[in-house]
Amino acid sequence: MVRFLLEERGTASFRCGPTLAALSLLLVLFLPIAAGAAKRPKETIKPSAPDLLMDGGRKLTFERSFSLEREVKPKRGFWTRVVDLVAGQPDLHYLVSPYSVVTDSRARIIVSDVAAAGVHIFDFEQQKYKFLSRRDTRKDAMLTPQCVAVDAQDNIYVTDSQSGKVFVFDANGKYRRVIGSLKGGEGFFKRPTGIAVDSAAQRIYVTDTLRNKIFVMDMQGSVLQTIGKTGTGDGEFNLPTELRLHGDDLAVVDAMNFRVQVFDRSGTFRYAIGQPGDGTGWMFRPKGIGFDSESHLYVVDGQWGVVQVFNEQGQLLYSFGGKGTGAEQFQLPTGLQIDEHDRIYVVDSFNRRVQVFHYYGLAQAADGRQQP
Repeated sequence: MVRFLLEERGTASFRCGPTLAALSLLLVLFLPIAAGAAKRPKETIKPSAPDLLMDGGRKLTFERSFSLEREVKPKRGFWTRVVDLVAGQPDLHYLVSPYSVVTDSRARIIVSDVAAAGVHIFDFEQQKYKFLSRRDTRKDAMLTPQCVAVDAQDNIYVTDSQSGKVFVFDANGKYRRVIGSLKGGEGFFKRPTGIAVDSAAQRIYVTDTLRNKIFVMDMQGSVLQTIGKTGTGDGEFNLPTELRLHGDDLAVVDAMNFRVQVFDRSGTFRYAIGQPGDGTGWMFRPKGIGFDSESHLYVVDGQWGVVQVFNEQGQLLYSFGGKGTGAEQFQLPTGLQIDEHDRIYVVDSFNRRVQVFHYYGLAQAADGRQQP
């Protein structure tokens, strides 16, 4: 499937005309560069790989990737570019070392960035961008944002693996509070990583990787129970990381046991998927996880640069990706999010971008049953 990218060239008119001298200066500065740009060869747009076709009419398509604040905002007009040429382009944000991704009810894409010590909010529908940071604050500075989650009101929750706390921002990005800040400023958690929020039950789940536990808290941050302990058996962990709620289930990346364990929301073990190794269907460095509308489990493998997809029985259905820098290729992928429309967002960390795919499952019949 070939996609052509058409560049829009914006135009603008002055409401109050500039003086002739100022206009002449702008044209003298801009036209030589514009003329030089006109002589450059057009970029060759490489077609994306063919769609991945599967049984029953299912398919996976690649949509796009993004990494810059500028990509959110509309094309800049002629005179805006002239001003940029004279005054210098504005200082815009970009992904440096992205790690985790989540989407909210407004279709915004929220990405944590470890190296930038902040969180990017990409709002393509409203053509807006915001960057959340607390690196320079004296009290409760956010140092190493790890994983992100949202609740039903689109409040944003960010684990900080260095400070040992969870930061909470409202839907507009305003800082509200911190969970796990003890007297003296230190954090309660040793290394919080994964986080999931159950708004209906008013519960927050946080993985403490170094404690090999999941803390279950109320919305105020009071600990209600813990799930797991150190070990290799069912319900035991060796450096657990990402979390994902799906239906009645809580899925946990049990990183150094090379598997994903699935519990009910009370913490009772249900099943596990994965085994160590580098073969097809095995896991070596499991990272982000997610579920599509057909309850297939997606697991990012950071080492091999692929996303593997399993059914509940642990059978590998398909995989996509591979090491590289091109479209549909990854270098050290980490976070993954699947939205309500089965769009799949994969954080391609070392390539400093997020890649977007779309899964098309079985067609819905009029009576609600799935049919090929």
